[in-house]
Order: sequence, then C-alpha cells, then structure tokens
Amino acid sequence: MHPWRAALACLALTAACSNARPPQAADKAAPPAPPSGRSTCDPDNGGLRLPTGFCAQVVADNVGRARHLVVADDGTIYVNTLDRGVVLLRDTTGDGRADVVQPLGTPPGTGVALRDGWLYYASEDAVYRRRPPDGTPEAVVLGLPAERSHRAKSIALGPDGALYVNIGAPSNACQPQDRARGLPGLDPCPELATRAGVWRFAADRPRQRQADGERWVTGLRNAVALAVRPQDGRLYAVQHGRDQLDLFPPFTAQDNAERPAEEFLRLDRGADFGWPYCYYDLQTRAKVLAPEYGGDGRTIGRCAQAAPTLLALPAHWAPNALLFYRGTQFPARYRGGAFVAFHGSWNRAPLPQGGYNVVFIPFQGDQPTGGWEVFADGFAGPNPQPSTAHHRPSGLAEGPDGSLYIGDSVRGTIWRVRYVGRG
Repeated sequence: MHPWRAALACLALTAACSNARPPQAADKAAPPAPPSGRSTCDPDNGGLRLPTGFCAQVVADNVGRARHLVVADDGTIYVNTLDRGVVLLRDTTGDGRADVVQPLGTPPGTGVALRDGWLYYASEDAVYRRRPPDGTPEAVVLGLPAERSHRAKSIALGPDGALYVNIGAPSNACQPQDRARGLPGLDPCPELATRAGVWRFAADRPRQRQADGERWVTGLRNAVALAVRPQDGRLYAVQHGRDQLDLFPPFTAQDNAERPAEEFLRLDRGADFGWPYCYYDLQTRAKVLAPEYGGDGRTIGRCAQAAPTLLALPAHWAPNALLFYRGTQFPARYRGGAFVAFHGSWNRAPLPQGGYNVVFIPFQGDQPTGGWEVFADGFAGPNPQPSTAHHRPSGLAEGPDGSLYIGDSVRGTIWRVRYVGRG
C-alpha cells in the first residue's frame, strides 16, 4: 500500500490513530549556516535574471512537480508537489544545497503552510496537518469539490486561527457546456454555491466538511495565488482571469490575448468579485459584463456592484503564488510588498506567450502603489510555451534570513534568491 493511502486508512480508525507526536530534538536542529556573501550563489544565478545586487543559487533539482513551498525556522523546506506529495529538503553541510530530499508520503497537491509546529498540506479534495517529519496525519477538511477544472487547493493561515482554502470554479464562465462558442452562461450560476470562492475553516478542528466552513468571498474564478499579508493580517489573492473572449463576436483573438486581466485583490469578508458575470477589462480599465451575460467589452451593468480590483496584471499570465515580504535582508522598498509567481500563459495567440516570471508589487502603507515590475526572469528559456518551457514558477516562500525561495513545476528546481548588495 502507498504510504499516503496507509495514512488515510489510519484516519478511519478512531481509536487506532493517536495524536501526532511532538517534534523530536533532531527535527528542531538547525542546519549549519551557509557561508556568507556571494559564494553561496551560482555563477550564472541558476539561469535567472535578477535586479542588480541580487543573486541566486539552485538549492535542489528534480524534487517533483513543485507547486507551493514553505520554509521552517530551522531552514527546512517543505515542497508540495503534484507527483510526490510533500517533499522535505534539508541542507546539513552548509553549502546551500539540499543534501536531504525526503518525500513524506502525503497525497499529491498544491497548498502547504506551517504554524505552531504543524505542517498543513492540501490535496485536490482535502486539507491535512501533521507534526513533521513523520507525525500521524490529521484530516482538517475532507470532501472538498474537485470535479473538472481548477482542482488545485491553495491554503493560507490567518492570524485568528483561520484556515483559508481556495476552491476554484470548474468552468471558464459557467456555461451549460464549458467554452462553447456563443452559448450564454447560466444565470444564476449554480457553481457559486460550492466553488469559485475562498472558504474559511478552523485550523485546529479535525474532519470538517465544506458545510462546516464559511464562504469567505465569492465570485473568484480561481485564486491559486493566496496569502495573508503579515503587515495587516488581511487576506489577498491574485486570481486567474477568464479565457476565450473571442468565442463571442465582436471580440477577436487579440482581444482575448490582451484584455481579461489577472486581478490582484484584497479578500475582505463577504466580498463578491463578480465571476462569472464580470471580468476586469485592461482596455477599458473597468470591471465589465462578460459576453456570456450580454456584455460587449464596454457595458458595466451589474458589475458596478462587484468588489474592487487593487491592481490589474497582464492577461493569461497564470498567477500561481503570492508572498508578502516581511524580512530585512532585501532593501527597504521590498518590505510589505508582494511577490507573484506567474506560471505562464498558453492562450495569448496571436501574441507571444507571457508570464513565466516573478513580479514585485510595491506597497505604501496598506495599498499597492499602482505599479509592478519583473523581479526574476529567465525561467522558460528560448521558447516560453507550456510544453517547451525549461521551468515554470509556481511557488514562493521566505526563509528565516529573509531569502526568497522560488519553486518550479517542470523540473522540480528550487532557487534561493539573496540580496548581497552592489559590490
């Protein structure tokens, strides 16, 4: 029996499964500190292009199809993957590279987080926690919907004991037949009852079902990039915008390539962001009515009531991870700002594909300044297409020293980005 199936079977036996053991002393032991200075970075920065003063080192390769990752206070990295489940990475020699690569026998998935010695991790239909590395799994939420598209579950832990879970919409725009040319959408959309939003659960309560949670926000097509901002304790997301505007005249292929934004959003309780009835249009700089609901790219209609967009980002770049920087290693302008990992587009024809990078969004106080910039690039190589890209950024984490970790879903590469100054 596969290790994660055995663990799940154990969950069914109420008396046989004990609570997770406390971490042993060996689990808490910090690895040797890596050497200081530029010597901890690769001569070519692991293939990445970075701003002046930054450098990168490849920490690990071939860990699996990496999705989200998190770094513990002792430097241990936990990577949730689509093929090997959660993989533990440790550097025990101090050279900056992981010499311990240990799959933990969990189901494959996307979301991963740490709190109070617990490792939280999500599969496509559930969220679990355990004491790493080998504590007994405890199911926190079970039976989440995972049919059709957008099955990945990203998670975030709130300061009030909350566990937030993204449950993506199973369609592009809630048509009776998904992505059918000219077919109107369902109104009201039945998918909103159980999907297309973020649900709040209790992080320490076992065996919850979706009905036990609160639908925190609705009207999100798919918010894989989900995070709580430490500076204000509020929940944010960058959602995957809609596809295929050109299924409805008068929209053209170029309209589809350029107009439906990826939206950076603050997810305040009870907000409705308008999907499937609305999308943010980069040409008109407004949230407008979708063509499946009678829109023409200009009409706002019911979308005037949709929750606001903080910042609009290019169409189809596929935001897969969001991280707010709280360290002091990077220059002061990065503190409190947001990093977003863009997995990369597949449907920007006739334009070149886009994304395949990590961008930075500066903040002033509790608001983005209105701009964004590419922070890390060079992941995809010469042919940025899903089938040919060398790497596709999919996960972000901050280390205890303020380093930025980036994960890749193609070759399972993990980079550590450091600031070493201009010298």
